[in-house]
Amino acid sequence: MFDPRTLPADLEAVREEHAPNALVFDVAGDFDTVPPAAAENLGLVVDSLSPATYPDEWLPADVPEALRLYASSDFTIGMPGDGTVTWTRQTDPSVVLVKYRAKGTPDDFLDFLIAEALVQSGLDDVPEHFLPFFGEEYRALAEATPLNGTDVYQIAAALYEGWVGLQTRDVFESWEGDHDRLYDAWVDSGERLDDRLDDLPRLVATGRTSFAEATEFACSAIKHGRDLPAPFAALDTSAYLEYGPTYAVRWAEKTFDRLAEAQDARDATDERE
Repeated sequence: MFDPRTLPADLEAVREEHAPNALVFDVAGDFDTVPPAAAENLGLVVDSLSPATYPDEWLPADVPEALRLYASSDFTIGMPGDGTVTWTRQTDPSVVLVKYRAKGTPDDFLDFLIAEALVQSGLDDVPEHFLPFFGEEYRALAEATPLNGTDVYQIAAALYEGWVGLQTRDVFESWEGDHDRLYDAWVDSGERLDDRLDDLPRLVATGRTSFAEATEFACSAIKHGRDLPAPFAALDTSAYLEYGPTYAVRWAEKTFDRLAEAQDARDATDERE
């Protein structure tokens, strides 16, 4: 199921700099979460496995079952929303997994995604998932977000990605002149976001994009250094980088308070008319 992937020279250089011991595998099947029995096959190609577990107290009552499984003692790699490439430190050494869905992805962009995973996995202070990032603050985020458990999950994953992106984008920018192919893929994929970013507030206001989807899109742009519209611009700050989950919860509280006030104002206007 796990086949070692041969890396081109520039990607090998990124691995040597950021995660020199990491192993990169192509996965024969597609997945959101690798079935525990299949994930344990990684034990054949790594030195050890250390499944992560997290307290039930961190989880609101209506969390998606996949998140409850992730928090349990089952060996869980990959989660919904992880994208085409995912990584884990639950193995020693860490591994980067390229999903089967990567077939058909342009080579340069796919290699950028692998490079991004290598950079992220090499950041010791960055957990591999939003649950350990938020910890007990995940309940507070759910309480601040008047949406269902699936939407809260999507927003939490997006906020985590944005926080990680604040730490990685300087690395990506530094590739100009040294790893131009990867740098160009980073720039190109960022520029492709601009038109929709400009339109994001209108799309949310007209119901064509949910708030959770908008948060996911905006936070994915942080790693590219794109200009974000309100209220997401408040996430592209040094304060978010410093205070992480506490800042994210406060941002959610303020944002949904303002959305509620705006809705009340619209309702009052409709009643007068």
